[in-house]
Amino acid sequence: MSQVLTQKYVVGADDFAAAGAASAAVKKTLKQLNFPVDFIRRASIAMYEGEINMVIHGGGGVASVEIYEDCVKIILTDKGPGIPDIEQAMQEGYSTATDSIRELGFGAGMGLPNIKKQSDDFEITSEVDKGTTLIITINSNS
Repeated sequence: MSQVLTQKYVVGADDFAAAGAASAAVKKTLKQLNFPVDFIRRASIAMYEGEINMVIHGGGGVASVEIYEDCVKIILTDKGPGIPDIEQAMQEGYSTATDSIRELGFGAGMGLPNIKKQSDDFEITSEVDKGTTLIITINSNS
């Protein structure tokens, strides 16, 4: 597995105007590299969900994307409040989004479950008052 391309994006806290820009850029790059459509869809969904979580919950953060010949590895890191109960946060429908976030159409509690569903390998680490890191790997041949 030889590395093809590394991209890094800064995701702003509460920046709904720019939310999704990083995932759109990754999608465009994967299309230009002629990856399979289903692979691009899965990577785009995982990236977008993680990006939105950083905007809403994580106080912003950094998205690092490593694109290989046969996979993409997405590393999302924030310095937000952390997740006190990861098992609970992974349950579909569980959300800590405020009413104002829900009024914008976000906060349905599907972000982390959707990321895991789209991933071939999914790791989440979080420490309260320190932040959260997601490592997402999606294989192009799965």
